[in-house]
Amino acid sequence: MGASVKIKLPYSREGMTLHLDASLDYEILESAIQSMPKSEKSEDEIVLDAMAQPVGSKRLSELSVGKQKVVLICSDHTRPVPSRHIVPFMLREIREGNPQAEITLLIATGFHRATTREELVQKFGEEIVDREKIVIHDSRAMDDMVNLGTLPSGAPLLINRIAAQADLLVSEGFIETHFFAGFSGGRKSVLPGISSKVTVLGNHCSAFIDSPYSRTGILEHNPIHKDMIAASKMANLAYIVNVVIDSDKKVVHAVAGDADLAHAAGCRFLQQYCQVTPKKQADIAISTNGGYPLDQNMYQSVKGMTAAEAASKEDGILIMVSNCGDGHGGEGFYRALKECESPKALMEEILKVPQDETKPDQWEYQIQSRILIHHRVIYVMCEKYRRMAQEMGFETASDVDEALATALREKGKKAHIAIIPDGVSVMVKKP
Repeated sequence: MGASVKIKLPYSREGMTLHLDASLDYEILESAIQSMPKSEKSEDEIVLDAMAQPVGSKRLSELSVGKQKVVLICSDHTRPVPSRHIVPFMLREIREGNPQAEITLLIATGFHRATTREELVQKFGEEIVDREKIVIHDSRAMDDMVNLGTLPSGAPLLINRIAAQADLLVSEGFIETHFFAGFSGGRKSVLPGISSKVTVLGNHCSAFIDSPYSRTGILEHNPIHKDMIAASKMANLAYIVNVVIDSDKKVVHAVAGDADLAHAAGCRFLQQYCQVTPKKQADIAISTNGGYPLDQNMYQSVKGMTAAEAASKEDGILIMVSNCGDGHGGEGFYRALKECESPKALMEEILKVPQDETKPDQWEYQIQSRILIHHRVIYVMCEKYRRMAQEMGFETASDVDEALATALREKGKKAHIAIIPDGVSVMVKKP
């Protein structure tokens, strides 16, 4: 073996090092966010500057004048949104416009589990958790929902009653590439964020997931995005503050203002940094889910795996470096993959499911099946759940070096290797 190159990959909180023979044919695909000129401004200053110059909107302090019930939609524990650098300033501006405003922080759990108090404290700090009124959305609590009409897809839009009855609805969030909605942020705070189970399932139906436009970085003609935009307008989402973060989860850019226009501006900014084109398609593609908190389970890790999928040849081997300390992350996701005859048979079954019969987790195992039909996948994950992953059709390895050695035995020393240090932060264009 020749000289070794060390590449630190995000993995849980501590990271994992890939030791690579320098003579191998490899390339590293990563977001140029890391190479952005470093701003002299602090994270707080970046956010405050955006709020002082809202896109297509008045300032939040002006919007809140005379508004009694104000609802601020906040991201949940599964999103690394630096809320400590956003929410205090939004609260301050709301109260500048109306000191008597009744403000509710509505946690946009979407289809996820409820956020714990400890997680809320990590996100906002003790002061906000102790002082502000916080409600955690539950998509399954149908009595808490209000029907706002029908979405373009034909699905009903049922959202949290607290948001539906707000005099002013605003949200915080962050923009990153998203594996079927194109980009996160903006309109996603309403759908799926504070929508009912029925609405989320309708939006994530098999026909929409199967669309070639429901991919990373694509908004135009994306049926999922189209429904989400309609939902945010029907819910009267009036104002957002969204940020772009680097691999250290630090704010490097912010947009504020009109929910649609500010989000679009943020997506344009991010795209110029996150789009990567490999020199050639890979025989072996290594990806991660960006480390904690995004690599807590296999369900979420499908996102980072789609980056490896996009960089790989048809029969390439994908190596997914994701801790998955919480296990599979979705009972339906786990059972569908464990109990299916084959990924291909599972896919055929999914595509027959009508929109109004979409099952929980269906979209995730649909995308996972798509990947497994065309690729051998090796999971580098915590020891506790490796057997479970094997039952679901994956191979496993104790570390990334072991996984790469396994892949090289099949593909040979001349294999082209694509290394994607953060699979959820890049938009991989096929070469």
